[in-house]
Amino acid sequence: MKTILGHHHISMLTKNAQENNKFYTQVLGMRRVKVTVNQDDPSMYHLFYGDKNGSVGTELSFFEMPMAGQTHRGTNAITRIGLLVPSTESLSFWKERFDSFGVNSGPVTEYAGRHALMFEDNDGLGLALQVADAKMAERFDSWEDSVIPEEHQIISIGTVEMTVRRMDKLESSLTEMFDYVKVSGDESVRLYRPAGSEFEGEILTKFKDDKREQPGRGSVHHLAVNVKNDEELAYWHEKVMEKGFRSTGIIDRHFFKSLYFRESNGIMFEIATDGPGLVGTTAGIEAGEKLDLPPYMEVDRAEIEAKLSPLDMLGKKDK
Repeated sequence: MKTILGHHHISMLTKNAQENNKFYTQVLGMRRVKVTVNQDDPSMYHLFYGDKNGSVGTELSFFEMPMAGQTHRGTNAITRIGLLVPSTESLSFWKERFDSFGVNSGPVTEYAGRHALMFEDNDGLGLALQVADAKMAERFDSWEDSVIPEEHQIISIGTVEMTVRRMDKLESSLTEMFDYVKVSGDESVRLYRPAGSEFEGEILTKFKDDKREQPGRGSVHHLAVNVKNDEELAYWHEKVMEKGFRSTGIIDRHFFKSLYFRESNGIMFEIATDGPGLVGTTAGIEAGEKLDLPPYMEVDRAEIEAKLSPLDMLGKKDK
């Protein structure tokens, strides 16, 4: 049976790549695993952060848009991203760290059934640290060079929150097309997981009757969900088309293959394959150390690099 395995990555907009790089590596201690460009607009950085090996399900990606204005919050948008940490003790560690860095955060609370700490990044993106189940931590590839102790490092993407006007339409896409299971909820808040998953790939939906969110810095562009290989991607492409959605068709991104579509509320999903992956796919390029381009873009490397501001290497602990 072909199944959605969970989250692959999630992509956001940032106004300043250097400040974004500083926050996610120096404050959050994540590894910058890929520095590339938007393949549809190579004047724009595309940065990926994750665990040591850029494992599927750990990857946060950002498109730099220097002209991005303020996000006008509303509905029909991805409105918060959970990040899993190992323990409740980790939340105390992170609360103290956020206070020391002046990060906007709240008290320890509960979110999607887990102990959590809400906070925002430097662009105002809504995030939440959530306590992981023990099995989740076993799959995590800790990074020995992180500024964060291993026992408190971010493990992976947790619950992804979607706020929409038409809850039933989104539920239909998740359960009838993707075969997600609704594990809890009512008319206004519902929690889903991929079939067969005990904890991975959670999506929390919330009802909000409001104006559509106007994206800007700190907004979420799309959620990518994970499938095993090219054959399964082709299968899901047919499912998307049968459901009546308009698909981009399958695109080779070099690091993985994927397709994009918008569900009935306008939220964009990407369906992406496991590999080849973000780390070790380009000979001679250490993860996140220099600009990594797909082969077809190499001929334009000098021109592309000339339009990008250099990024500092941040986040590694002193040795």
